[in-house]
Amino acid sequence: MFKKIAIVVVVLIVAILIYAATKPDTFRVQRSASIKAPPEKIFPLVNDLHSHAAWSPWEKKDPAMKRTHSGAASGKGAVYEWDGNKEIGQGRMEITESTPPTKVVFAMHFIKPFEAHNTAEFTLEPRGDSTYVTWAIYGPQPYLAKVMHLFFNMDRMIGQEFEAGLSSLKAVTEK
Repeated sequence: MFKKIAIVVVVLIVAILIYAATKPDTFRVQRSASIKAPPEKIFPLVNDLHSHAAWSPWEKKDPAMKRTHSGAASGKGAVYEWDGNKEIGQGRMEITESTPPTKVVFAMHFIKPFEAHNTAEFTLEPRGDSTYVTWAIYGPQPYLAKVMHLFFNMDRMIGQEFEAGLSSLKAVTEK
C-alpha cells in the first residue's frame, strides 16, 4: 500500500514539474484606470520617486520601512531603495526612461524575499478630459517561478496592489 501511494505522489510531482516547464519564459501583469486629470498632472507623481509615498500601496504596508533616494531628483537616473518587513522585502528601483508626460520605465531589482530583476512601466494616454493610466510589470520567469506560479496567482496578487495604487493615484490627482 505504501509503495502505491509513493508511486502516485512521485507521478504527481513529476506531472507538476513537467506542466511548469510548459509555462511561458516571461510574465506580464498590468492594470489600467481612467483618471479625470491631464497627463501633465499625473506624470510628476510617477516620475518623482519621492512622490510615490502619496499613492503607492507598498508605502502603507510598512510605515517603518527604510527608504533611500539617490541619483537624479526625478526622471531618468532617479533611484529608490527600500528595506522593509517580510511583506515588503528589500529592493531597488531606478527610472531608466522618462518621456514627459506619457511614459516612465523602471528597472526593478528585488533582493528579498526572492531575487528578481524586472521592468515596470507607467503609460499615460490622454482621452478627452481624462488620462488612461496603465501600470505594468514584466520580466523573465525562471523555472522555479513557473512552479511557484502554479500555486500562487501572481497576476491576482500584484494586480490587486496595482489596482489599489491606481485608485490612490486617482484620488490624489482628482482632488
